[in-house]
Amino acid sequence: MKLAFVLFKYFPYGGLQRDFLRIATLCQQRGHSIRVYTMEWQGPCPEGFDVRVLNVKALSAHRRNESFQRKVSYSIAQEPVDAVVGFNKMAGLDLYYAADPCYEDKALTQRSALYRLGARYRHFHEAERAVFGVDSKTEILMISEVQIPLFQRHFETPAERFHLLPPGISRDRCAPANAAEIRADFRREQGLGEEDRLLLMVGSGFKTKGLDRALYALASLPAALRARTRFMVIGQDNFTPFERIARRLGVEGQVSFLSGRDDIPRFMQGADLLVHPAYNENTGTVLLEAVVAGLPVLVTDVCGYAHYVEKAGAGLLLESPFEQADMDRKLEVMLTSPNRENWKRNALRFAEHADIFSMPERAAELIEQVGARL
Repeated sequence: MKLAFVLFKYFPYGGLQRDFLRIATLCQQRGHSIRVYTMEWQGPCPEGFDVRVLNVKALSAHRRNESFQRKVSYSIAQEPVDAVVGFNKMAGLDLYYAADPCYEDKALTQRSALYRLGARYRHFHEAERAVFGVDSKTEILMISEVQIPLFQRHFETPAERFHLLPPGISRDRCAPANAAEIRADFRREQGLGEEDRLLLMVGSGFKTKGLDRALYALASLPAALRARTRFMVIGQDNFTPFERIARRLGVEGQVSFLSGRDDIPRFMQGADLLVHPAYNENTGTVLLEAVVAGLPVLVTDVCGYAHYVEKAGAGLLLESPFEQADMDRKLEVMLTSPNRENWKRNALRFAEHADIFSMPERAAELIEQVGARL
């Protein structure tokens, strides 16, 4: 089959982007040709991919998106494919990979009526309706079950168009046989002693991920514990606002900001706790990556994959509505509790049996099924 994959922007360390690349690569391995449309591509292009970076200029993001969609539609009309797979909401998709939560629900519950009069709202509303509307033919690959009723509430989407995928954790995130050796080497390189504690946050979009909450919690630790606790933040985003918060709280010397990188598994083996106090999160792949690495997790219950942490017994949940004092207390507990080894063992045991690795395979099967009947 000839398959077209469409996404606004590709960069190596985004969750949506990593999912796209794994699905597209697997489709290629299954014998299909891969064409990619995007407005920006960072990093090397995979061998055999026909990557088309469309030059789009506009004064606003939504106008840029609209122009991009028109160019994609024109190109596909000139060079037809068997199926169009989108990773951002737009018209003309045969399948949509639902990495993002329901925009309409957020616009109605968290934005003013004045906001909904603007051109930005109209654009994103129409883009979402083009995918989820009752008259749309787009098949929807869901990665968060809790989002399905929200889309149905606002768009009356027929249930049969939703296809719930299992998580797709890469097996290179699993704790290897020499995990203890990797941990010892990493901590020696970082100057961490046996009694020192290392917090880790991984992911782009620090505001949404709740980095401010994590910094406040770090600053709240008892002085002796705080003095031997370090915090590494890894991701592609603007560090500056959070560096200011760290300075204001007096913890700037304990916080390291690092750009996205390929050796995340080493950090997960070397760390003592993953903190993920997100304001909202459709899934949270990094949560399961930590679990399979044997790294305990402290996470808000609004994250789509938070229930896996609870089911595995691999950490603690921060319940809604979020309270900073609750996080402060639970952070101290997780850094000092004798339960730390139990959380780690529980996580590794869960990884041995849970269906949390097969998302790309299931997505590729659905793409083939839809492409075959179009």
